[in-house]
Amino acid sequence: MRGWVGLGSFMIWNAVMAYEVLARKWRPQQFSDVVGQDHVTQTLVNAIEQERVAHAYMFVGSRGTGKTTTARILAKALNCEQGPTATPCDTCDACLEVMAGNSLDVIEIDGASNNNVEQIRDLRDNARYMPARGQYKIYIIDEVHMLSTAAFNALLKTLEEPPSHVKFIFATTDVHKVLPTILSRCQRFDLRRISVQDIVERLRSGCAEEGIEITEDALLAIARGAEGGLRDAESALDQIIAFRGKKITEEDVLSVFGLVSRQALEQLSGAILGGDVPAIMGLIGKLDDAGKDLQRIVIELLEHFRNLLVVSYGNEAAEALELPEAQREGLFAQAGDTDPGRILRVIDGLIETDGRMRFALSKRTLLETGLIRCARAAETVTLNELMAEVAALKKKGYSLAASAPLVVAEAGAEEQEEVMPTRTPAGVEQDAEVGLSKLCADWNALTDEVVKVDSLARRYLHDTVPLRLDERVLTVGYDPEFAAEKERFEEHRLKVALGRAVERVLRRMVSFEFEPLDEGARQALPSDHQVAEEPSEVSKAALNQVEYEHPVVKEVVEIFNGSITDIRT
Repeated sequence: MRGWVGLGSFMIWNAVMAYEVLARKWRPQQFSDVVGQDHVTQTLVNAIEQERVAHAYMFVGSRGTGKTTTARILAKALNCEQGPTATPCDTCDACLEVMAGNSLDVIEIDGASNNNVEQIRDLRDNARYMPARGQYKIYIIDEVHMLSTAAFNALLKTLEEPPSHVKFIFATTDVHKVLPTILSRCQRFDLRRISVQDIVERLRSGCAEEGIEITEDALLAIARGAEGGLRDAESALDQIIAFRGKKITEEDVLSVFGLVSRQALEQLSGAILGGDVPAIMGLIGKLDDAGKDLQRIVIELLEHFRNLLVVSYGNEAAEALELPEAQREGLFAQAGDTDPGRILRVIDGLIETDGRMRFALSKRTLLETGLIRCARAAETVTLNELMAEVAALKKKGYSLAASAPLVVAEAGAEEQEEVMPTRTPAGVEQDAEVGLSKLCADWNALTDEVVKVDSLARRYLHDTVPLRLDERVLTVGYDPEFAAEKERFEEHRLKVALGRAVERVLRRMVSFEFEPLDEGARQALPSDHQVAEEPSEVSKAALNQVEYEHPVVKEVVEIFNGSITDIRT
């Protein structure tokens, strides 16, 4: 379409009236129009109204969150013929020029393509000249982190003490790449990712203006795929309109962008938590046949289980998700059938699967096996969970030490309450006596198990004897002559070795306590017992022979081609 187009007091000839994409058509022109960044826009409005506008601003945020848009609105507000004002008129020549992108006083620079020191020096030299129309000469540098170190340094002095008519507005997605000396000279604003709910509301209002019929699930799918970027959502909507026209459903969105429906995610997560492997395989097959991005499936499952984890901690935690009511109800229904521990194990498995899929030759196979592992992990019962169940049973009065058949009421009789059998103190004492007798009979063989771990333990463990056995504690007496060696008994590896040997006899684990024997008990030690002597007086030849024959000692001597000159204990 040809014709004259008015631009303020100017008329320009436009040979072709090109289509304007929604992201540009719906671009906010006032601070109040910016979506989801109230903490930034309100601060700027107050600064303008209080005449406290800084000379340099740094807008930080991910793509599509409004960095450049906010910078342009600020430039309009400062150079409007009715300003500086927090509400630019959008009708004066200065505002129209900024909106059209051809203002002489608002210079937009792409930091990625104008990043060398010579270009920044030209900017510094031109900054000395007064603005052509407005009150300020404003430099907007996008992707400022792409500037070279030399370019940053060339800008430092001008940024620290700029002329009164110059303002700098920087935008970046990687603020950690910006020199600290630059950041310290700017007021920094961090723009948040826009919530799903805010994106849905913005798209809904825009579609109403354009006469587009779109379902709520379709809006939610677009917002979910935008990952916090409003521009991404608007561009996606533009593409969907070109594909389907002005009547759009969720199936249209999913088919174009390869997204997974909320219902499919709930079915897949339910199969994982339920350990239903055939259902997992069937769902993955359907999604793969439909052309869905398998890597994207893992990412969306991660987000779904993250939301499920938050919801599992109650309503207050769920409020932070800012999800539509329908989706939140589905999460609550699913969270009621599981617990946070199982969800965390699934999340760990999904994170591992996501990392491996980037290098997988067959992504479908890896995804299927990864989800099966997640399903098995979800069904696994941890030791802490078992202990919690045992504690709960004990609180109810059940004894778990033994089991006996339940008494079943005769036919026609009244139902009787089931009584769990409990062990009497006499029964416990009888079991302890039997167990202690077995330990005493096999004690030398048991201590030999420890000697295999530490050969030097032979000389003091063979002079020990079991004294008492409670339900969980075995008291072992030792010769007082070896009191100096008592710390040997406390070594973890010796306790573990002795504990394993005792467990094979008693069929249960016990802890150990050690106490010196009295004179009467010492006399009861085996006849081959000898009073302990100083290490230098012990049968050194016997000890040395034990050490010489040890397999590790032999291997060390062979490796180093050496010989043993001394053994110290």
